[in-house]
Amino acid sequence: MTIGNDSPGLRERKKAQRYQDISEAAIALFLKKGYDKVSVAEVAAAAEISKPTLFRYFASKEDLVLHRFADHEDEAARVVVDRPAKRPALDALQRHFLDGLERHDPVTGLNDAPGVLSYLRLLYSTPALVARLYGYQGRSEDALADALLAAHGGNALEARLAAGQIVSVRRVLAEENMRRIRAGESAEEVWPDAVTSANRAFAQLRSGLARYA
Repeated sequence: MTIGNDSPGLRERKKAQRYQDISEAAIALFLKKGYDKVSVAEVAAAAEISKPTLFRYFASKEDLVLHRFADHEDEAARVVVDRPAKRPALDALQRHFLDGLERHDPVTGLNDAPGVLSYLRLLYSTPALVARLYGYQGRSEDALADALLAAHGGNALEARLAAGQIVSVRRVLAEENMRRIRAGESAEEVWPDAVTSANRAFAQLRSGLARYA
């Protein structure tokens, strides 16, 4: 190995950190001035990079905000793929969601940290970002459908329908948690009901998705 050269692992970590730094600089500006009032050039200046360099990391202005969701896009599919061999997909997905509630993962909607709440307000009050979320949801469903098909068989349409229901249930549960927190409840206050609701929701899924249960 040549002395002074970064190892592949270190290069990847530096690249990931660069993505994070640029995204955080952008979100800070959007929260301060408003999404539509901030140009990509301003973001590049705040991140101390050129505009062409920024576009090498992020293809669009929307991606600067949705970068926080990047690791979650195929999360449900990974849960199915990585589960123990004899564990049903729905069991693994339910356990994963409950674990997320316990650690107050923002994706579950059960997080009352001021920074998270500000980010979610930005996200859901900006039409361009909401539109991009639909694309995120579609890709998440596609990845989960492929994982379900590989894990439990059936046909592609059946797997796609199941994935749509599972992703929608997770989304609705998160939205209800967010609604209650925005109304003034704390994450700790909402948590017991959030767990109960998640268990009920997955029980409903099992009654209709017997193949995956």
